[in-house]
Amino acid sequence: MAAEGFRQCLLLWSVDYWNLEVMADGIFKSRDIGLRAQKKILSRMATKNIAKTFIDGTTASLLDNLYRLCKLHTGNKIKAEKIIKNIIKIVIKIGVLHRNNQFNEDELKYVETFKKKFQNTQLAVISFHEVDYSFDLPYLQKSICESQESLKSIVQKHLTEKSLNRIDEVFDFFSDVTLLETAFKPDSPYREVMGKIVADINTAMEIGDI
Repeated sequence: MAAEGFRQCLLLWSVDYWNLEVMADGIFKSRDIGLRAQKKILSRMATKNIAKTFIDGTTASLLDNLYRLCKLHTGNKIKAEKIIKNIIKIVIKIGVLHRNNQFNEDELKYVETFKKKFQNTQLAVISFHEVDYSFDLPYLQKSICESQESLKSIVQKHLTEKSLNRIDEVFDFFSDVTLLETAFKPDSPYREVMGKIVADINTAMEIGDI
């Protein structure tokens, strides 16, 4: 589906369906049904090209480079695609929830906590790549785990068990000992793609994309 047609589809959702409320057999709100349906539709359409409709510029480049890292590490194109699709599905679903004001006051506080913890993780990745022999595996794994738990505390009440498992799969993959130790070796075979990932993270942080 072309990007323009996709945007028009979303516009129809928001104008003709999103705010509609229907009363039948008690209280029935199609807004809630619409929310679930929209998350489902967008999730099923998750590809890197669709993601670029929601995720601009540098963040899209970061997704591409993360895919290259996953493929290099696993040697498995299908597994690498699955990891990136899981990231896209998570981003889309959280984006839908946020744009439609589904998070309560406590969850919004967790959002701020997640931002700080995830930023610490990103800064650690940048530092360990740029400074040889500075890599600290326990620190980075702890930072990734804290980001993971913080994110789940935001969406726990909103996402299905399947979606929560996707979050675990993504974070577990990127906290894998072999991946991290290989990625941050001075002579790492992933050195080139890690340089691109770090450059993307730096740029994204500067312009506020992530």
